[in-house]
Amino acid sequence: MSVSEIQLFQILKNKLGEKEAQTLITFVQKEVKAEFDNRREVLATKEDIANVHKSIYVVGLVQFLAIISSVLLIVNFMLK
Repeated sequence: MSVSEIQLFQILKNKLGEKEAQTLITFVQKEVKAEFDNRREVLATKEDIANVHKSIYVVGLVQFLAIISSVLLIVNFMLK
């Protein structure tokens, strides 16, 4: 238990009793962990962001090459 959990336990122990306080602290710990796990699944990691940046650069490069190819084909067609 962390310091804040120990402090909470001491406060609850005086009001509820030792067993009930420990049960409540355990319940709160499990709920906080479950909520943290749920939110962690939704958040983007550094790896996710890096992959998005790589994808953006690749798409941009492909678009640039497509534009250059189109211009060259149009110029070539007009010169013939």
